[in-house]
Amino acid sequence: MKFTAEQIAGILEGDIVGDSQVEVSKLSKIEEGVEGALTFLANPKYTQYIYTTKASIAIVNKDFEPEQEVQPTLIKVEDAYKSFSKLLEYYNQVKLNKFGIEQPSSISETATLGNDVYVGAFTYIGDNVTIGDNVKIFPSSYIGDNVTIGENTVVFSGAKVYSECIVGNNCVINSGAIIGADGFGFAPNEKGEYHKVPQIGNVILEDFVDIGAATTIDRATLGSTVIKRGVKLDNQIQIAHNVEIGENTVIAAQTGVAGSTKIGQNCIIGGQVGIVGHITIGNGVKIQAQSGIGRNVKDNEVLQGSPALSYGDYNKSYVYFKNLPKLVKTINELEKKGNGNN
Repeated sequence: MKFTAEQIAGILEGDIVGDSQVEVSKLSKIEEGVEGALTFLANPKYTQYIYTTKASIAIVNKDFEPEQEVQPTLIKVEDAYKSFSKLLEYYNQVKLNKFGIEQPSSISETATLGNDVYVGAFTYIGDNVTIGDNVKIFPSSYIGDNVTIGENTVVFSGAKVYSECIVGNNCVINSGAIIGADGFGFAPNEKGEYHKVPQIGNVILEDFVDIGAATTIDRATLGSTVIKRGVKLDNQIQIAHNVEIGENTVIAAQTGVAGSTKIGQNCIIGGQVGIVGHITIGNGVKIQAQSGIGRNVKDNEVLQGSPALSYGDYNKSYVYFKNLPKLVKTINELEKKGNGNN
């Protein structure tokens, strides 16, 4: 797929300096630019590379004035970084712009598919499924019975959405993600044996939710596990049954959230965080990576450690943690002196 500088400038509402008909077919970092590539310069630390890059087109800020000759055609915009991001989004939309039903695939006669839907080969779509307009389901995906998927959602290859689950508009479910597997519910008997408690709820993903690769979200025992509008989940996250995650919260990879915990909106949770079940985490909370959360958390708290402390308290305590060997040595020396004086 090729684009001219003129076409790109039209998308970005930018000004061209150089050959308006030069073509690009790939993207690159400015320091790795090659002929036929599009790049950008936003960070002044990389300015040196604008004079050595072999890229054919470079997006730059309007106030950029080269101090020596540059090889690429320049497209000047208000904000090079935002413009390049906009172009990436446009490129991604074009790349994913597939339509039609590939074979072999299995689609129930009772399923309803909207306009401009794409279903990749080896995909299974069960009974009474409703799929909205412009949904893209890539090969080898599984959509269980009675699932609803809203408009403009993308389900990447190998993802699985179990029966009864609801996926909103403009969502992204990446490869290997599993939406609606059984929650971890078992009841012990008098012999110490565990019997499975049926998990008959579902998972609801509201609009604009992104689910990372190999992330799992368990269905509720009763009711729903709810991931609210705008939530972004990284790869390899475990969300247990009946959890609720508030709007625009982001969670990094390898975090686990145990059952029935409620997380507020606009929270930022780092990687490898462990959160126990049946607690409430407020709005605007920030949790540093590898922290362990075992209690309710108030709005806007910043936590670190395991068990987690206030971020400020943790940093003060850490000064002592790292000096413990010196402190022990000092105490031992003082004890020796004290014993010598007796």
